[in-house]
Formats: sequence, C-alpha cells, structure tokens
Amino acid sequence: MTDAPAALFLGQSFEGPAENLLFKRANRHGVVAGATGTGKTVTLQIMAQGFSDAGVPVFCADVKGDLSGISQPGDVARFAERAGQMGLTLTGKAAPVVFWDLYGQKGHPVRATVTDIGPVLMARMLELNDVQEGVLTVAFHVADKEGLLLLDLEDLRSLLAYVSENAQTIGREVGNVSPTSVAAIQRALLQLEQQGGKAFFGEPALRLEDMMRTGLDGRGQVNVLAADRLMNSPRLYAAFLLWLLSELFEQLPEIGDPEKPRLVFFFDEAHLLFNDAPKALLEKVEQVVRLIRSKGVGVYFVTQSPADIPDSVLAQLGNRVQHALRAYTPAEQKGLRAAAQSFRTNPAFDTAEAIQGLGVGEALVSTLDEKGAPNVVAQTRIRPPDSRLGPATEAERAAVMAASPVRGLYDTMVNRESAEEVLAARQAQAERIDAEAAGAAAQAKAAEKAARAAPTPRAPAAPRARASSSRQTPMEALTKSVLRTAGSTITRELLRGVLGSLKRR
Repeated sequence: MTDAPAALFLGQSFEGPAENLLFKRANRHGVVAGATGTGKTVTLQIMAQGFSDAGVPVFCADVKGDLSGISQPGDVARFAERAGQMGLTLTGKAAPVVFWDLYGQKGHPVRATVTDIGPVLMARMLELNDVQEGVLTVAFHVADKEGLLLLDLEDLRSLLAYVSENAQTIGREVGNVSPTSVAAIQRALLQLEQQGGKAFFGEPALRLEDMMRTGLDGRGQVNVLAADRLMNSPRLYAAFLLWLLSELFEQLPEIGDPEKPRLVFFFDEAHLLFNDAPKALLEKVEQVVRLIRSKGVGVYFVTQSPADIPDSVLAQLGNRVQHALRAYTPAEQKGLRAAAQSFRTNPAFDTAEAIQGLGVGEALVSTLDEKGAPNVVAQTRIRPPDSRLGPATEAERAAVMAASPVRGLYDTMVNRESAEEVLAARQAQAERIDAEAAGAAAQAKAAEKAARAAPTPRAPAAPRARASSSRQTPMEALTKSVLRTAGSTITRELLRGVLGSLKRR
C-alpha cells in the first residue's frame, strides 16, 4: 500500500497548472454548484473516490441514480485522450461502496428512532407551525423525563394521545397543550407515513461507526444513499441528512485540524435544506457547519447556484467548484453575480462571463492553500473518473450489497417494548383499578341494602363514609404520579443537542 497523496487532483486549469484540493484543508467545507447537465454529479463522484483513495470515508446521496456507477470500474478507453492531456493515468477501478436506502429497496435499510430525531427535526419533517411545534416539544419533554422510548411512529401516536387525554393535568405542569394542535400533528404523522416515512423510524438504528469504515487496503468506505424515491418527500430527505449531520456533530470528539478529514459529507440538492426553513433552524444549521470542522468532518453542499445557500452558511465554505450557470431571468442573473463574487478574482478573465461560457466537464475552481486562504479562481477541465460514469445495473448493485460489510445488520426490523406498550399497560392498569373500585362500590352498596332490609333496631347503624367531591379517577392519579415522578428523576432525563437530536452519554 503506497502513501496517500496530500491533495485530491480535481483537474487541469486552462493555463496549465493542476488544480488540487488539499486534504488538510478539506474539513473547511465546500460547495459544488452548476446548472443541470453541467457535470456536478461527475465532480461529486471524482471527489468521493479521491477522498476514499486517501482513506477518508464518504457519505453522499444519489438523487438521480447515476452515482451508483462509482461501485463499478470505469471505461478507461473512453477517457484515455482527456486523461492523457492532463498527464493522468486512469486505472479503471471501483470504489468500496455500501448502498443505503431509507426504504430498504436499493440498499441496506437506514433507520433512526423518533427519540433520536427529536422535536426540532420532527417538526420540520411534519411541516408544523410554531404552535404545533410547541405542543410536540411538550410531548417529547414528557417522554424524555419519563424515559419513554419513542422508537417508531406508533409510539409517537400513543404519546400524543396520552398527552391529549391528559392535556389539563400536563398543561399545569409543563405548559399549555391544545387538543386541536395534537389532532393536527396526528394528521401530519399520517401524511408522513403515506410518504414512506414509517420505514425510516425504528430499530436497529443506524450506527455511525458502520458508515465510517476504512478497509484493509486503506481506502475509506463510500456510503451511497439511494435518494431517487426519497426526493419525492423533500422535507424527509432534508431532515434525514440534517439529522445525520447533527449525529456526527454530537457524537464525534474534537480533533482540531487533522491531516485529512475523518469523514466527508456531501449534501446534494442542498437548496431543499434551506427552502422555507425557519430562522431558528437556519441559525442552528450555521452553528453545526461552523463547529463540525473541528470534529474532522468536511461538509460539501451540491446545488444549482450558491445563491441557494444562505450567506451565513456560504461564508463557511472554503473550497468551491462552480460549473456553468445560465442567466436568462433577473433571479438567475442575481445568482450569477453571487456566484462570481464568491471567488477570489483572477485578472486573466471576467468571472461572471467565464461561468456562462463553461462547457460540460469544465468548472471554475478555487480551493484553500496551505495557509487556509482561497486561491485565485481558475478555469479548469475536470478530470475523468476512475469508476464508471453512469448507473450500476440491478445485478451489480445486488452483488455489491451481498459483499457488504454490514450485510444482515439492519435487514430485519426489531420492535422492543417502548412508549406504545408502556402507555397501553398503564391504561390497562388504570382500567383494572377502575373496574376493581367499581366492583368494591357495588359490593358495598349491596351490603348496605341487605343491612337495611334486616331489622336490627338495637344495633347502631354504621356511619357511612362521606364521598369526597375531589376524588381522582385512577387515570388522573396515574397521570399526576407520572408528572410528580418526573421532578425526582432529573438524573434520567434524556439530553438533547443543538438540533434537538439525542445526545449520547
């Protein structure tokens, strides 16, 4: 095994020098932008395989299905001339790929528990308003305090029903709960389930270490998420990737600036993350992007225009690859100007004009130098890939999955005792207590009636116990006990991170 290079070769500039991305600066994040059909996916494929060859695990989403070709050797003869012009020798090799799929059809199932996701991202998935999100937060608060596991959507439904039935009691303890808002959340859950979200929630939940593997040959695992169907549910797609990013942020320790990243995360169709996102969520995304660098994770947003990314996030992206943009409308012209202004100017050409004149497989490239400063932008011919340019066949995908290092770990869903079962048991207990109390009352009434029927003038009548007007029903007593216990179980309370996902202890 040879020593890994210090940089990823992206291509050759029109002026002649090679354009490289330094691995020691790769955790300063980046953006790959360009109009449809200009070569963004190929650039993503080249970067993913380049990081893998250097021993860096990669995660990327395959939104069109053609990124799956990275799992197969490329056609060397097809790009021999282009590679020769760059002094590059293509080897025609596949990357070590593991396929994932939220629906478990084109890859290993990917699951997370509702408890792990948390109220912030769940509200994003369900497209809740502020009031509804507040009610959902109260529900999670009750579950977290009591250690109720929310593994799947049925658990969340049971919890919401419990909160609605005891809204008055819970409201006095942790804040007002509107049954109307609970009903709206239940309807949103049904819509999420119809979009295929049910398959995502449950166990066994994804473990980050199964994505951050390095093989015996020193290459990093390339995790490809099949997202062509998932793109029909854009909120679910964006929330899932944001959850995965937040898991990395919460679980990985600080390591500063390593010689190469611990993981590189590609966020394709990045505009879906920011469309209609509330300001509070955008602020948290910015915080995660800014701080996850010191965890050794590089985040690369792939989108049509840099204007799709808020300025506060765009400012954190040091490595930039800009494919061609077309500017016919005022909005497109604004995006073109934003893209041009994000580069360090090259006096040899006009950046805005160059962006419009780029051909397929060409891009403007600006990466960070040894000191972390952006290099002058260069017009660049992107190198051809070593792996296949185009999708893998179903048979090839099946062969890759059969040889996968995580084969069998996630294939079968597990349903252990969680909130649904616990709350059902509590309800059954309450009903049993209620039935026993009713039976005892009936027996006492029958005994009293019999005593009245028997003439016993000398025996003083036993005093009747006065019924208390403040008597609690068994369910009210159980609810108050639950909330009272919460105050004394603070050491068991689940802790949540910056994006509301569960923090591990």
